[in-house]
Amino acid sequence: MLVLAFDTATPAVTAALHDGERVLAESTTVDARRHGELLVPTIETVLREAGVSLGDVTAVVAGSGPGPYTGLRVGLMTAQALATSLGVPAYGVCTLDAVAYGSGLAGPFLVATDARRKEVFWGHYEDPRVRLSGPSVDRPQDLPGELPLVGAGARMYAETVGPSRVTDAPDYPFAGALAALAAEQLGEPDVREVVESGTHPVLSLPRPIYLRRPDAQVPSAPKKVST
Repeated sequence: MLVLAFDTATPAVTAALHDGERVLAESTTVDARRHGELLVPTIETVLREAGVSLGDVTAVVAGSGPGPYTGLRVGLMTAQALATSLGVPAYGVCTLDAVAYGSGLAGPFLVATDARRKEVFWGHYEDPRVRLSGPSVDRPQDLPGELPLVGAGARMYAETVGPSRVTDAPDYPFAGALAALAAEQLGEPDVREVVESGTHPVLSLPRPIYLRRPDAQVPSAPKKVST
């Protein structure tokens, strides 16, 4: 097994390689405006550091969001293109799941990432591997109370949700955690069939999770003006 994983659904452009036992290489750059420019060089970096070629990859995994439209599409389209050219399967994993897996928290908690418009994308987790609900999009003041919070969205609105609830954990979905979570699932029997049926709890087909319409809209037909 050699899993190439990456995520572009947040300001972090991140990629990693996992051999089924450990992360071989990982690289991350936080830059919300350069997803398209940075992703391929980041992939090349982890391949070089791991001492493997792209042809050695056996599965491609991309963060499927939720996240801003443009950045999210960069990762998913790259995953589909690489998988097609290599003849290997491509999968999606909810970006919030990667944040949860990398958090190191043991008990119930919430993950929140920045959704812009003064809102957050969030999910409720039983532990780092099990999502109980979400992903959803809401105002930070409408999040369920009491539970610890992790993620850049939580830190951004710490004064609103309560600073004591925001945990000292990675704000972004680093690809090492994404790759490790995916590698655990890829060892299961009949995993592809379960994913294609839409019933797998973690893996999905590499399609974006959109929780609202994009900011850019096709203009409607002009109104008729009567004279």
